[in-house]
Amino acid sequence: MNPIKGLLALSLTISATANAETIVYTADRMLDVDSGRMIENPAIIVTDGKIARVTDQNDPVEPADAKTVALGDVTILPGLIDMHVHLDANPIYGGYSGLQFTDQFFTVQGVANARAMLEAGFTSVRNIGSDNYSDIAYKQAIDEGLIAGPRITPAGYSLGATGGHCDQTFLPPSFQAKSPAVGDGPAELRKKVREQRKYGAEVIKVCATGGVFSRNTEPGQQQLSLEELSAIVDEAKLWGLKTAAHAHGAAGIKTAIRAGFTTIEHASLVDKEGIDLARKNGTYFGMDIFNTEYTQSEGKKNGVLEENLLKDRQIAQLQRDNFRAAHQAGVKMVFSSDAGVMPHGIAGGQFKIMVDYGMTPLQAIRAATINAADALGKADQVGRIKIGYHADFIAVDGNPLANIRELEDVDVVVKGGTLVKGQ
Repeated sequence: MNPIKGLLALSLTISATANAETIVYTADRMLDVDSGRMIENPAIIVTDGKIARVTDQNDPVEPADAKTVALGDVTILPGLIDMHVHLDANPIYGGYSGLQFTDQFFTVQGVANARAMLEAGFTSVRNIGSDNYSDIAYKQAIDEGLIAGPRITPAGYSLGATGGHCDQTFLPPSFQAKSPAVGDGPAELRKKVREQRKYGAEVIKVCATGGVFSRNTEPGQQQLSLEELSAIVDEAKLWGLKTAAHAHGAAGIKTAIRAGFTTIEHASLVDKEGIDLARKNGTYFGMDIFNTEYTQSEGKKNGVLEENLLKDRQIAQLQRDNFRAAHQAGVKMVFSSDAGVMPHGIAGGQFKIMVDYGMTPLQAIRAATINAADALGKADQVGRIKIGYHADFIAVDGNPLANIRELEDVDVVVKGGTLVKGQ
């Protein structure tokens, strides 16, 4: 190295360290999600957006003049992670009602949805499926400090088969409407993986079966072959990307697991063989077992077609029962709300349903923290309050281990060491 350049780099490093901002956050309690223990009187020392130390409030802090933010009588826990959101979706425009707006309307209105997720306590989200690469745009704008929102792992467009759930299925032939990420056969779908990565995707989402809120598709119907799904996973791994498979039907779920997908989304109609296969392979299930309350109560008013509401009714209870069965069998579970099908700000309501269907409060919290971080491939960055991690944490007035519904109304949100809600 040029010695002058080396001295300059060292000087910049020393200067940055000297000018590093340190903030100390204190509270009455903090949940350690790994052990499940409640820690009294914690102090979280944050330097330049990362956790520098986690200690007791009686321990001395360096520098002595560090800013202290006393949160008071609250319980701190790691920032939550929602593994299945659609930030550019808005549930109040169902069926054909969205056609009244210009093409970029849904991208623009998604800015408010990003803020709503953050203020609900979700400091990280995985956006699996968007139009116009809007999720990548949100990520870039958030990272640039232009808009408020969570850390986003974007997927770009969802891959699928011609005429399948991830294709455009609501318009007649004269419109020649087709999703840009539709492909038929392994070679075409490999190319679609490369295209999504080229434009900023960090995870590849695939529709392996039909769905609830598309036309002319059945949730239980497999739509991509093992050869096609395996090609997608193989190509994604080549580029270092995780994968997510939308799969309601039992056959499609098992095929996606055998193909090697990281997570199975919905998993509504999974059978015992599929559950056993997921446990054996270490596949994560992300089951959205809360949103049916909203879709059934508000869907018709919002313009959702009756055929879609019927499919929703038919699988809702089956999905909840299968959530219980998968969890009891030891399948790894992550928090996935499908926010966008319901309002983004109420995603925390799913915690109660997860507990109602077999999880302890701690297990539900782990699904949205350490489990989700592992499935993201970011277990060393988010999901814990630990040295070196992003300083992303939340706080609630009560004890979420005693009342999981505390997470429906998060009081404090800190992202990257910055207080974005509360106080």
